[in-house]
Amino acid sequence: MRELPFELYRAAQVRELDRIAIEDRGIPGYTLMNRAGEAAFNLLGQHWPNARRIAVVCGGGNNGGDGYVVARLAHQAGLQVRVLTLADPEQLSGDAQTAWQDALAAGTPITPFSTVGLDDTELLVDAILGTGLEREVSGAWRDAIQAMNAYPAGILALDIPSGLHADTGAVLGVAIHAAATITFIGLKLGLFTGQGPSCCGKIHFANLDVPPEIYPALHPACWRYAGEDLPGLLPLRERSAHKGHFGHVLVIGGEQGMAGAARMAGEAAARCGAGLTSIATRAAHAGLQAAVRPELMFQGVETSEELEPLLNRATVIAIGPGLGRTDWGRTMLQAALASDKPLVVDADGLNLLAIEPVFRENWILTPHPGEAARLLKMTPNEVEADRITAVEDLALRYGGVAVLKGAGSLIASKEEGRVALCTAGNPGMASGGMGDVLTGVIAALLAQSLPPFAAAKAGVYLHGLAGDQAAQTGGERGLLATDLLPFLHAGVNP
Repeated sequence: MRELPFELYRAAQVRELDRIAIEDRGIPGYTLMNRAGEAAFNLLGQHWPNARRIAVVCGGGNNGGDGYVVARLAHQAGLQVRVLTLADPEQLSGDAQTAWQDALAAGTPITPFSTVGLDDTELLVDAILGTGLEREVSGAWRDAIQAMNAYPAGILALDIPSGLHADTGAVLGVAIHAAATITFIGLKLGLFTGQGPSCCGKIHFANLDVPPEIYPALHPACWRYAGEDLPGLLPLRERSAHKGHFGHVLVIGGEQGMAGAARMAGEAAARCGAGLTSIATRAAHAGLQAAVRPELMFQGVETSEELEPLLNRATVIAIGPGLGRTDWGRTMLQAALASDKPLVVDADGLNLLAIEPVFRENWILTPHPGEAARLLKMTPNEVEADRITAVEDLALRYGGVAVLKGAGSLIASKEEGRVALCTAGNPGMASGGMGDVLTGVIAALLAQSLPPFAAAKAGVYLHGLAGDQAAQTGGERGLLATDLLPFLHAGVNP
């Protein structure tokens, strides 16, 4: 078992890696299948050391073949194992057929799938559908997946939870909800975004001892980002430093009734190291906000003329938190867009941008799926059905850097021509104000001279990491956006 690599691939790319290993490097396909089964069986023993009664549910194709290898090894180890088949084994071909024949010859019990076959089982192994699935699961296959999910035993998924799209992380009708997933040769993108994190449980990786030299032949679809370069991006400060060295963030937002959004973005910017932080907000509540957080400079602004001197002094502009979609919000956005300063745009800034689209190189857009759908003139479901394509389209259509928030947040850069994925974060962060805090984090990093793509990646990671640390302290339910601030302060001091 290996540490998880950073490279993420589409299913077709992993199939190509498999082909190169077999045809160009001379590794027999059945050898790879046996290595996959052995790795899965070893993981089974580590995760469920006390499980004695195991059901392996096999479909057709090589995923089913992996399952037959696991079942044979479990049977030979003295476990009570049964294979429940959803595809006629007589119709198997190639390596999968060989795996079935070897399991049969070893005396492994093999019967057609039935819910009765699950009875008294302590562990289920999902070897039903592999990475080639492109259509919605139906019929007996759907019934089997639903029965497995309903059964009170853990599930180990081989390569990918059946029913999950390997490229997009979308559930095709129904999908296995595994306690653990072991994936082979290359990490599939869909395991880490969309519904992938909900379906996979803990992800393990086995490269099946394929030669490392085969990997440079393919350009990964995406890279996992886990803050590995933070010490270099956020080094110790010089002893002679002063606040002017670390930028001036201007947050624009806080329409009537939404004053807190701009303040949270400002607090996050200050906690993440911005030298100065100003907030341009409605005049009615500027004074009250300043009393609550005196380190922030609140300015009551009602017109573009009043905003202009603040824009001129800023290093980075963050616009959108609590901006609203009234004439005031539109006026503020137009003034910000007229500036040549780098921008971070979120919330109603994005909603207004969707009405009057603009292309710009020096900005970072941070939509959730609903906002992304408005920007791309599609539905949120369509965005979620293929998140990586959506974030790439955002960066191409609007320029700069796009962050598509959600489980497995994606960061795309038009200039860099690459996509990063961040797995930090948890469901407790599905609460009001979290996006406002992220806006402030990214703006602060941008103000401290991080390049846009690096600022977006690091900001998303630090935000998610702070959310995870806050949840570990007090739990996910009831987690507030401002609970992240102490952890963000620590996170930007690696």
